[in-house]
Amino acid sequence: MEEMSRTRRMRAFVEGKDPSSKVVDDLMLRRFLRARDLDVEQASAMFLKYLKWRQAFAPNGSISASEVPNQIAQNKMFLQGSDKKGCPIAVVLGARHFQDKGGLEEFKRYVVYCFDKMCARMPSGQEKFVFIGDLEGWGYSNSDIRAYIAALSILQDYYPERLRKMFIVHAPFVFMTIWKLVCPFIDSNTKKKIVFVENKMLKLTLLEEIDESQLPEIYGGKLPLVPI
Repeated sequence: MEEMSRTRRMRAFVEGKDPSSKVVDDLMLRRFLRARDLDVEQASAMFLKYLKWRQAFAPNGSISASEVPNQIAQNKMFLQGSDKKGCPIAVVLGARHFQDKGGLEEFKRYVVYCFDKMCARMPSGQEKFVFIGDLEGWGYSNSDIRAYIAALSILQDYYPERLRKMFIVHAPFVFMTIWKLVCPFIDSNTKKKIVFVENKMLKLTLLEEIDESQLPEIYGGKLPLVPI
């Protein structure tokens, strides 16, 4: 009831500031509220910032594949299956990312392209997605701190409360050096959702959250990887 009351207050405020917010449903407003611990003022500011960003970043309403050809060509992002709560599962192969392919701006557009695809796949009543970040074969040539920070910023600022869990698997020791540089840019709520999985516990850990019928084949499941 408290969330409903605050959602109504937030709607009245943001609609007065930006009439385009009238088409947004209460679920979206509630996600921004939860991201700011139900603080109406902070959530409203965050949401209005999102609207302004979205209108400038994707004036046509969405990012098309033609805007991110270099990123798609790397074939590094896959979307198939769902976890036990019905959240869509995305797999990212980190060793296929190279920062010189398309540049940072195209990468940002690719992140939004992918997030929107994942949100579109959600069944009614579901609001979150799951990531498996696979770093097998990852090396310094794949390292791209600016891209990692940009992706996290987009997730945290413009897709709040969308991430259910992120599993990082096959992480080489050298990656932890990069991770220490990225960590300060991750808010506490997001950090709680990130799980580093030991190789020997990989399938067992994933099966706690994902049924074998929905788990990608490369982790001992039944589903082939499907490029996003």
